[in-house]
Amino acid sequence: MEAVEEGTDDRVRMWAPVGQAVALLLGPYAEVVLHDPDTDRILAIWNPMSSRGPGDPSMLGELDALDPAARDVFGPYEKLLADGRRLSSVSAILREPDGKAAAVLCVNLDRTPLEQASAVLTAFGAPTVPRPEPLFDQDWNERVQHIVGAYVRECGRPIERLTRADRLAVLARLDEAKVFAVRRATPVVAAALRVSRSTLYGLLAELRTPGTKDNGS
Repeated sequence: MEAVEEGTDDRVRMWAPVGQAVALLLGPYAEVVLHDPDTDRILAIWNPMSSRGPGDPSMLGELDALDPAARDVFGPYEKLLADGRRLSSVSAILREPDGKAAAVLCVNLDRTPLEQASAVLTAFGAPTVPRPEPLFDQDWNERVQHIVGAYVRECGRPIERLTRADRLAVLARLDEAKVFAVRRATPVVAAALRVSRSTLYGLLAELRTPGTKDNGS
C-alpha cells in the first residue's frame, strides 16, 4: 500500500502512521495524500488513485483564503476523477505549535461502491404492481398476514406496541375480510398479533359489542 519512501522528512515520519491507518481502514477505496504547503508538492501518498506521486505538484491554492470558521478541517466535498468516478474528500491543515501550517492531509474516498450499493437497494425498493388477488382468495393465512402487516406499516408502530384500539381496528379489518369465518383462524390471528388466545377472544367480544367497532377504528 505504501507508495513512497518516507525518507527523512519529519512531517512524513510523523504522519505516515495516520496515512497508512486511514488507507488500510478504507482501502482500496480511499487515497490519502500528505501535501507540503510551502513547496506546493506532494510529500507522501498512500493507495494512489492516479499516476501522481511524491514530488508532484499539489496545486493546493492559498490556505489563507480558506474559511477560518472551518477550524482547519474542510469537507466532505466532491471531486471527480478523469474516468468519471466521484470522490468524497476531506482536507485537514496540520499546524506547528506556533500555528504555522506544516502540512495538509487529504483523504479521497471513491464513492463508486456506495453508488453501486445504492442502485441495488433502489432497484429492490422499486414500486411493485398490485398483487393478483385471485391467487390469494383462498389463502386466508396470507390474508391475515397482509391485513395485519398493512396496518402496522400505516400506523408506523411495531406489532408489539399496538394499542388496544389498534388491535380492535385490525380485528375489524380481519372480520370484514371474513377471516373469522374460517375454522382455526383464531390461533393464526393471535400469533400474528402476538397476543394470547384468551386476549384475542376478549378483543373479539369487545369488537362485536354494539358501537365498539366504530370507536376502535
